[in-house]
Amino acid sequence: MRCVRPGRFRRCPKPRRRSHPVNYLGSLFGSLRALKRPLRRSFGPTNQSSWRPPGGITVKELQIAVAYWKQVADAGDAERLFERRRLHVSPVLDGMVRIDGDLDPETGETVLTALRAVVDADVRGSDAGDSRTPAQRRADALGELCRHFLDQADRPYVAGERPHVTVTVDVTTLKGRSGGVSEFDHTGPLPAHAARRWACDASISRVVMGPRSEPLDVGRRTPVVPAAMRRAVVSRDRSCRFPGCDHPHTWCDAHHAVHWADGGPTALSNLVLLCRRHHRLIHRPNGFRLQLLEGRPVIRRPDGLLLEERAPP
Repeated sequence: MRCVRPGRFRRCPKPRRRSHPVNYLGSLFGSLRALKRPLRRSFGPTNQSSWRPPGGITVKELQIAVAYWKQVADAGDAERLFERRRLHVSPVLDGMVRIDGDLDPETGETVLTALRAVVDADVRGSDAGDSRTPAQRRADALGELCRHFLDQADRPYVAGERPHVTVTVDVTTLKGRSGGVSEFDHTGPLPAHAARRWACDASISRVVMGPRSEPLDVGRRTPVVPAAMRRAVVSRDRSCRFPGCDHPHTWCDAHHAVHWADGGPTALSNLVLLCRRHHRLIHRPNGFRLQLLEGRPVIRRPDGLLLEERAPP
């Protein structure tokens, strides 16, 4: 074990078996006090990421060293950290969802590993026009992890059914007209074009409402794109068909080139795989336009410029 000293390292004395934790940590505190003055001089706004304390040790290595000292000095610290865990998730007035919390080291390591894996795969599969910030990529990665959990067939039942995202829409909204009902269970209203995007590849339950908005009849939930049809689309497309994108089919929706609410058939000739990001771009008002010509997607930018089509693998 080593202590940081300005300009050099020195060996820390090995603690005696019955030495008090405060005495044992004294050498560490002295080292940190010695670092205080050079840290202020060196840790400017332009070189924060490259600053290294005297002696060559990095800030990350110093953090790890402090953590090891804490373990030796206080065996109960890990349990106290575990008891401090908390997570608050709540919708706010504008429909956004606020997440705030502190995770214990084990849970935090699991979350960081999962998020980094999804973000890394997202970066490798993205096209050159992807301008999302790292924070936006992490937010998208969290959503993708939650979607994968909800898509699992063995997830536990809640209130007699498997949990799923519920969107309540009426026929007016599905036709693409505003003014109708279109809302999530938890975060409230969403635009008509977003509801149509969710309905592209979802399970639908028909609900007949009475004059006082009470449900008179509820139909069986059926998938818009049957499993066999989706397998056929996956076999043809393999991944997102937006030019330059290679996100795998597990990250994709089966998009209807002509929406089924507008009379488009749920057939191989009218379906194409799009990742969540590009599916959003296609459904955005005045956004990208997509046509399917003999199974080949033809995509135009909002200005009408034709994008080069990627052949399926």
